[in-house]
Amino acid sequence: MEVQVGVTDDMTMGIGDLAALTGVPVRTIRFYCDEGILEPRRSGGGHRRFEAADVDRLRLVRRLRALGLGLPAIVAVLTGDRSLGEAVATERRAVDAELSALAWRRASLRAVEDAGPGERAARLDLLAAVQDGRLAARDVLMEFWRRRILVPMPAEAVRGFLEASVPEPPPDPAPEQVVAYAGMVVLAGDRSLVREVRERGRVNAERVVDEPTLIAGLGEAIEMAAPLVTGGREPGPGPVLDHFVGAHARGRAERDTPRFRRALLPAITMEQDPRLRRYWDLYGEVTGEPVTSGAVNTWLIDSLESALAS
Repeated sequence: MEVQVGVTDDMTMGIGDLAALTGVPVRTIRFYCDEGILEPRRSGGGHRRFEAADVDRLRLVRRLRALGLGLPAIVAVLTGDRSLGEAVATERRAVDAELSALAWRRASLRAVEDAGPGERAARLDLLAAVQDGRLAARDVLMEFWRRRILVPMPAEAVRGFLEASVPEPPPDPAPEQVVAYAGMVVLAGDRSLVREVRERGRVNAERVVDEPTLIAGLGEAIEMAAPLVTGGREPGPGPVLDHFVGAHARGRAERDTPRFRRALLPAITMEQDPRLRRYWDLYGEVTGEPVTSGAVNTWLIDSLESALAS
């Protein structure tokens, strides 16, 4: 047995002393030695001898292990490859991700539990769309909207478009939010909708010559229209509609004329597809926003249709 107790004249100690001082079992200390976390000297008889610095080192290892850090992360701290703050922050982020995954699962279970007996099978089928987790579900939605971008755009513009179209999955969702997110993923997986969106995007790509300008102008129009939609204003003509149509005209290098407006309406009516309207309703259920940008955009298209009909 390699258990010595007592500090020798050279101020080193045996493995038993180290275990007594740190509360770490002898067997674990041997393991740490084998892994290179501790590097003791050897006595003339071949026994491990530890210094006072090994006490501090082993106490730090023990405390980090108690926080859940793995040995690779601990070794990185001990060798100076990572700071203690960096290692702890990384572990905290991992814990946050685990908690979010558990919260998503808990909400999914509750959603099935809360459904009536006759609805549970359908609820299970719906939630299967997000069974791979919140981040995988978001990736599905990101890909759906990314397919609409068929012309080169600055990375910042692409990022802004996707962020406005895809909500972040709530880290601690209510059951109805998980159900709504699953509904969005189901819509994004509708092959006929994907084909129509892609085809409409291809047609518009042939006509739009300056998509960044178009997207910026549409963003301004949506910001202007949002208070009107929130206030319950009926779709119709006005300065906000003019700004909306003007953005489309600038993006196509054309002028806002009655003829242009008549040609524009069928080019953007894809946004009025009931499935996309449903998508934006679900978006609002996920985020809690009373009016989403997609709903406002649809209101603007309705305004154009109303103005042309009058």
